[in-house]
Amino acid sequence: MQKILLGVDKLSTWFGQICSWAAVGLTVLIGWEVFSRYVLNMPHGWVLDAQIMLYGVLFMMAGAYTLSKNGHVRGDVLYGFFKPRTQATLDLILYFLFFLPGVLALTYAGWSFFSDSIKINEQTFSADPLPLYPFKFVIPLAGALLLIQGMVEIIRCIICIREGEWPSRIDDVEEVDVDKLKQMVHVKDEDIAALDKYVVSGEKK
Repeated sequence: MQKILLGVDKLSTWFGQICSWAAVGLTVLIGWEVFSRYVLNMPHGWVLDAQIMLYGVLFMMAGAYTLSKNGHVRGDVLYGFFKPRTQATLDLILYFLFFLPGVLALTYAGWSFFSDSIKINEQTFSADPLPLYPFKFVIPLAGALLLIQGMVEIIRCIICIREGEWPSRIDDVEEVDVDKLKQMVHVKDEDIAALDKYVVSGEKK
């Protein structure tokens, strides 16, 4: 079972990492358009639509990836103080009450939007129109991936309720933990304070 859970995690991670390159594409596209518009005096009508679509891909495809890393924001400040079994019970209830209905509706409606869009060959309303149906396909794709990852999280909740601890996950990039960083480089708070005093005294001279 653990291999299946980690396999789905890998799938969500792979899609998330691939789509994260949309951020690079956005940076290059916007920089190029600014140069083209203000230096070459050659604006392009399709660039704004392409920017919106790239951002939409980045935003929507991050859902399953973030869920696989347990990275979505939680509104309950008390959650972290609960025992794993209590956390898993709460999560399981919320998955059935809110997550599954919402994501199923998103996937179903997204497929309808995509089907209608491809039937009429829908395009953007601009001087240089772009096809919209490839972008609208991202909606049901993101919903399906989120649904699959959600089913894995439900299984994790059940395992945690039975065993009393959360199953393992695949590690990926994390935010820098300052305390861990201090331990790695063998730096103490006193050393940082001494360095600050040295820098301040040097600036006054």
